[in-house]
Amino acid sequence: MIDVTLLGTGSPMVDANRAGPSTLVRAGSEFFLVDCGRGALMRAAAVGVGAANLTALLLTHLHSDHITDLSDVITTRWVTTFTRTPLIVVGPPGTAAVVEATLAALAPDIDYRLAHHADITEPPVVDVREVTAGQAWDANGVRIVVAPTDHRPVEPTIAFRIEYAEASVVLAGDTVPCPSLDELAAGAGALVHNVIRKDLMALAPQRRLRDILDYHSSVEEAAATAARAGVGTLILTHYVPPLIPGQEEQWRALAATEFPRQIELGDDLHRVEVHPGVGVKPTG
Repeated sequence: MIDVTLLGTGSPMVDANRAGPSTLVRAGSEFFLVDCGRGALMRAAAVGVGAANLTALLLTHLHSDHITDLSDVITTRWVTTFTRTPLIVVGPPGTAAVVEATLAALAPDIDYRLAHHADITEPPVVDVREVTAGQAWDANGVRIVVAPTDHRPVEPTIAFRIEYAEASVVLAGDTVPCPSLDELAAGAGALVHNVIRKDLMALAPQRRLRDILDYHSSVEEAAATAARAGVGTLILTHYVPPLIPGQEEQWRALAATEFPRQIELGDDLHRVEVHPGVGVKPTG
């Protein structure tokens, strides 16, 4: 079984009740943090997982709302890990430059802590692995495969497929429908997908808000992706506009027009168990 917890289901449209986009995936004894939007570690702490428990941080892309708390993950991992354990960060090309810039911004804090704590003898160690496609992880029974997605003009962007004990989950990040995501998600137990209500956002008077329509998937498009790929469960997240309590069935009904199987959506900390053998073979 793979355990998926939606740590943050919000968006750049700040919602007091939702943290920024972030998902925690537990596969056996391994914990993978996928993206680290605002409040990611606070939400992880709510389910008993700290920065020191993380196996790796997986970044789908470098949009600010998906990496807001990168400095928090780096620093908290560093000061709460008492044996030398590098933070592994897997992301698209450009990730190393962002990590380097983040460490540069943290330089004063790093110097303060090195001067104050005798048992901190080196700065944070971050092991960055930039990938665009193919296998990115194979250890302790967990296999992670990466495929490119389409969030242009943001590029490159990637999705992750995490497999463990014959269970699998795909985390799409931000994307419009694309064949590479269909292929990655084929037969997966679950697909975690960003969603936008295009019917609502099209009414926004500001062009800047309407602009987001062309590089995100609508609820229906995400559901159609899940249907084409034959996944067992569609997990919606990163709601734009913010999902208002009481409207859940509206969003679910839109998804159900394209996807006939299990649909999950909820608040931060919504948890879904993904079991082996729940995906179906795609027919197209």
